[in-house]
Amino acid sequence: MERPTKTQYSFEIKKEVVTRFLAGETRPALAQEFQLSSPDLVSSWVRQYRAEGDSGLRPKPKGRPKGSAVPPALTEEEKLRRQVARLEAENAYLKKLRDLRDQGQR
Repeated sequence: MERPTKTQYSFEIKKEVVTRFLAGETRPALAQEFQLSSPDLVSSWVRQYRAEGDSGLRPKPKGRPKGSAVPPALTEEEKLRRQVARLEAENAYLKKLRDLRDQGQR
């Protein structure tokens, strides 16, 4: 069964809906005229518009920003500390596994 895709509305449509709502039209009437999935979208857009202005209605880029920070290179000491921590965790896991196996044999 296919899931319905999320409809994305253009900035111009959002701006028109918000402007007309602020001029006095009702949410259900606007939702029906613009074939919105819910009248609550109108409220959401108005809230965004009041908080951020036009930029609140513009589409936001998806995903991780380009040029996001690359983690700094680890020093030799940090690498060794991570390796020790991984080996200690592995050792604790194996001990627990051995104890559980020994309990089952009794």
